[in-house]
Amino acid sequence: MESQPEDDLRAMARLRDGEDLALGDLMRRWKEPLVSYCWRIVGHAGDARDLAQETFVKIYQARHRYRPDSAFSTWMFAIATNLCRQHLRWRRRHPEQSLDSLNEAPIPAVASADPAESADLSSLAIDLDRAISALPADLRIAFVLTEWQGMSHRDAGNILRCSAKAIERRSARARETLRAGLSKHWGGHAGQADAL
Repeated sequence: MESQPEDDLRAMARLRDGEDLALGDLMRRWKEPLVSYCWRIVGHAGDARDLAQETFVKIYQARHRYRPDSAFSTWMFAIATNLCRQHLRWRRRHPEQSLDSLNEAPIPAVASADPAESADLSSLAIDLDRAISALPADLRIAFVLTEWQGMSHRDAGNILRCSAKAIERRSARARETLRAGLSKHWGGHAGQADAL
């Protein structure tokens, strides 16, 4: 289901006016994109679901401070980004690998008629995910916002409180880093890495 900005504005107006069920409308529209975004930033599905849920809690708590002069999605992703950054800082201070993260599949398998091609694509997707996770947080967030979430450099800059030009540079550096890392790793399949 494609979310329309007007639907988000109406839902936020209803939520601000005391209609708590409006939060459910926002959650239905934005849960999957938000979990996907958080997962790309923190690299763990369980943490991503928790962070998405916490984002909706923060939206509810801050419903009276929302200003409809900017897109709801920009505001929501700014909240999620701050929570993801806090989580990453916490994880750096408390390094440990849970048993869940050892067994968790990083991404769903890629379907293809040719099993060998499917295995190659799945392997490339896993390598890409690992390479994105290894990027510095500022590059990773800019890359995920612009490339995976399809945001403009301006909107991503609003979320990260920097200029659109800074986002453009960060995204370009992230692509260069990913391309170089995947080209080294994939050698003969460098054309796949060049698609970034």
